[in-house]
Amino acid sequence: MNNMDAYKTLEVLHDAGIVQITLGRSREANAVNRQMASELARIAHQCEFSTGVHAVILTGSGRFFCAGGDINEMASFGDQAASEVKLLVEDFHQCISSFSRMQAPLIVAVNGHAAGAGFSLAASADLVVSCEEATFTMAYTAAGLSPDGSSTYFLPRTIGLRRTQELMLTNRRLTAREALAWGLITRVTSAQELMVCAHEWAGTLSRGSLSSHGWVKELLASSFSNGLETQMALEARGIASSVVSPDGREGVAAFLGKRAPVFPR
Repeated sequence: MNNMDAYKTLEVLHDAGIVQITLGRSREANAVNRQMASELARIAHQCEFSTGVHAVILTGSGRFFCAGGDINEMASFGDQAASEVKLLVEDFHQCISSFSRMQAPLIVAVNGHAAGAGFSLAASADLVVSCEEATFTMAYTAAGLSPDGSSTYFLPRTIGLRRTQELMLTNRRLTAREALAWGLITRVTSAQELMVCAHEWAGTLSRGSLSSHGWVKELLASSFSNGLETQMALEARGIASSVVSPDGREGVAAFLGKRAPVFPR
């Protein structure tokens, strides 16, 4: 991947197939403004179409993971608020679409409070690890706004309609342990172990089969909209194409040879 330093609101590191993206507006609680949304869309696009990316970690700097959209910037748009906010959200949505459609799994490491768009980012990830101190809240209706960032898509699928309604209508704040119990996140760790856990996952995933991970993501994304036979047909196409792919050939050979696979990088 090129242009790793061409970001003003993000810190991007790429090493051994793992891309780590850190939200870098800590003074503004990592709130998403127009520039950050644009840069998130760009880096997600790079990750989606780079064959050298096998796992992506997204985390925040400072005490917050992400406090949501930048309300101060939205207020500054004045009479252009509707058009400007729509542009911001379209970039943010492109980021989530690219992360969701890329073959590489997305790991979100929640280092602090996640609200609004920050909550949405976490909900859209493949794996989520949170520190004990983190909290989660939707926050949109408290500001007279409606949800965005894919939250109305992922949350009902992840935790069910009733719990989603409670979060969005009452702005209930969940602790990390509550979020784990609800199935919103995958694991809770200490603050000191947060990035250790994220990188352990990323290391394991980066040594795995990128094409297999891509099929897992695609199959799970379609499972709520397809009927049984349609979903099984997609599964059949997936495994049929996988078995003759470079990853599939290596995986089968390793299984027969009773050795660990070494997937192409």
